[in-house]
Amino acid sequence: MGTLELKGIHKSFGDVEVLKNVDLTVEEGEFIIFVGPSGCGKSTLLRIIAGLEDATSGNITIGGEVVNELPPSKRGIAMVFQTYALYPHLTVRGNMSLGLKQDGAPKAEIKQRVEQACDMLSLDELIDRRPAEMSGGQRQRVAIGRAIVRKPKLFLFDEPLSNLDAALRVNTRLEIARLHRQLGATMVYVTHDQVEAMTLGDRIVVLNDTRVEQIGAPMELYNNPANMFVAGFIGSPKMNFIDAKLLGRDDAETIGIRPEHILLGGEGGDIEGTVSHIERLGGETNLYLECGDMGLISVRLFGAYDFNIDEKLSGKFEDGRTFKFDKAGNTIR
Repeated sequence: MGTLELKGIHKSFGDVEVLKNVDLTVEEGEFIIFVGPSGCGKSTLLRIIAGLEDATSGNITIGGEVVNELPPSKRGIAMVFQTYALYPHLTVRGNMSLGLKQDGAPKAEIKQRVEQACDMLSLDELIDRRPAEMSGGQRQRVAIGRAIVRKPKLFLFDEPLSNLDAALRVNTRLEIARLHRQLGATMVYVTHDQVEAMTLGDRIVVLNDTRVEQIGAPMELYNNPANMFVAGFIGSPKMNFIDAKLLGRDDAETIGIRPEHILLGGEGGDIEGTVSHIERLGGETNLYLECGDMGLISVRLFGAYDFNIDEKLSGKFEDGRTFKFDKAGNTIR
C-alpha cells in the first residue's frame, strides 16, 4: 500500500520552529504537491517523510506502518533530488541497478527492471553512457529511473526540475505526469513553481511560515482560496488586492480580483491608471497600471495588444469574480 499519513508533525531546530502541527493523508496512487515560498518548510517536511530529518513530534505512517524510527532504506520510499545524485563513474545501467544489487536482488530481475525503466523513460540508447556524456534532462531521467526500479511504496521528488532550462522543465514535467498515470504510484513532490504544482498535482498542499495554509485540488485553490496568502500565491500574475474604501465601499475589508478578470474600457470603470510596464508574451499580454492609492494593478489579456507606456486606461471588474477578505486576511464566504 502506497498510503501516507502525517499526524501532528512538528519540527524545531533549537528555538526556531520550522513546521507546526502538520496533518495530511495521502491516498494510494495520489500525486501530492508541496508548494510555498522559500523557507516555508516544504523541503524539511519531505525530508522528514524520507527519514533524512527527525520530526520533533508527530507520527509518519507509510503503507499502514509507523516509520518514525525506521531509517530511509527501510521506509519503502525512493527519492529524486534536484541535483541528480548520480555516481559519475557508473553508466546508466550501473546507476539504476546499484541499489538493487545492494538489496541482493537476483541478476535477472535487476536486468529486467532496469531495461523496463529505460524503455519507459526513452533511455535505451543511453544505457551504457556515463552522466558526463548526457544532458541535464537525460541525467534527471536516469535519477527518476533509479527510483522506478526500486518499486517503492512512495516516490518523493525534491524540486527535481530546478536545474533544468525552461524547455527541458516542460518536457520533463510531461514525462513525470505520464509516468504517474502509467505507474499509478503514490508521489509527493516539492516545488516552488506554481505552474508545476497546478499542472501535476491531484492535490496541492500550500505551506507558509511553518504551517499548512490550505490543501485542495488545483482549481479548488484557484477558485476558492482560504485566505489572501493562497489567493496571492496561486495564479500568475498574482491576484490584485485593493482596500475596499478605495473602491467606494465602506466595508473594512480587502477586495481581490485576478488580472484576467479586469475588463478594459467602457464606462463606470472600477480602476483608472497609467501603463507603467507591458509584458508581450505572444499568446497573452500583461499590463501593469499605476493606479494612484491603489498601487500597481496587473491586467492579463489573451492575445497580442498594442498599448503604450504612459497610456491612460480604465478597467471594470468582471461580474461575480471579486473576492473579499477580512482584516485577518481570511476569505469572506
